[in-house]
Amino acid sequence: MSAKEEGEHAQDAVDDPHDGDDEKTISTLKVCGTFSPQESQKQAQCGADADGDKPCAVVRFAIADANEPTNEEQQDVQHYFVGSNSIHDYYSAAIYEEEALKIINNEFKTHDSLLLSGGSMMYIDAVCKGIDDIPTIDNEIRELLKNRFKQEGLEPLLAELKELDPIHYDIVDKKNYRRVIHALEVCLQTGKTYTSFRKNSVKERPFEIIKIGLTLPREEMYERINDRVLTMAEDGLLEEVKRVYPFKYLTSLNTVGYKELFEYLDNQIDYAEAIRRIQSNTRQYMRKQMTWFKRDQDIKWFSPFNTKEIIKYIDSVL
Repeated sequence: MSAKEEGEHAQDAVDDPHDGDDEKTISTLKVCGTFSPQESQKQAQCGADADGDKPCAVVRFAIADANEPTNEEQQDVQHYFVGSNSIHDYYSAAIYEEEALKIINNEFKTHDSLLLSGGSMMYIDAVCKGIDDIPTIDNEIRELLKNRFKQEGLEPLLAELKELDPIHYDIVDKKNYRRVIHALEVCLQTGKTYTSFRKNSVKERPFEIIKIGLTLPREEMYERINDRVLTMAEDGLLEEVKRVYPFKYLTSLNTVGYKELFEYLDNQIDYAEAIRRIQSNTRQYMRKQMTWFKRDQDIKWFSPFNTKEIIKYIDSVL
């Protein structure tokens, strides 16, 4: 089922969860950027208190996350997409859009409100706005470009993208090899420009969306990030990385926390430097997240500890 068809199907399936009521209930997706599963847990519980209902489900994108919610937390509030995929699985924002909408559609049968929690920018936009219908890339083309990148580096691929799609070449982040390669994949597979598939149109959703951003002063966020990395290290991050070391070439493991410790295991840096780099790269990613989300004028910003004001705001817009 395509993303478009899924959205239309969801429109038909979202019914009033209260049997016998004549009044239609508005289904609401509360989007919440969070610092930790514990904070999303609080927001889910607060949503329950405000609605007088059981805690809402949390649709959270986290294929693998050292800070994922505990078993006890998941028993209190139903979570999805936590530890749900193998590192060997191909996954994308387009796949997430389709899978998340199926879960959202189903959960709205028994809940008036859901909480979409996380910090992965493209994945939140996939649910709220929709993803352009980009063709799925054949493994043969994917492997071809992956090998070319390893052997030739990024510059020849950029030159080819400039020739095949000069419009996208002008706007693409030329330091982000994943975006460059993906655009080339589409060009080579379809014989068309990547630009021709980028409609940037917002898809209609059969539910109301309330966007809540959680933020703190930058220095406090930096401190929380540094402390979180140390906690992850104490909780066995290195042992986790050692278990997947044989697969370090996978794209899914080219992420903050893994790549720095791979360098340590390869004797390129010492352990203290690996931890310092994880902290630094996480802070950099946080800044990138904030830049992305600050562009969205629909987001209302709060301190994560100001739950009363968050509930008051939600009540005011419903």
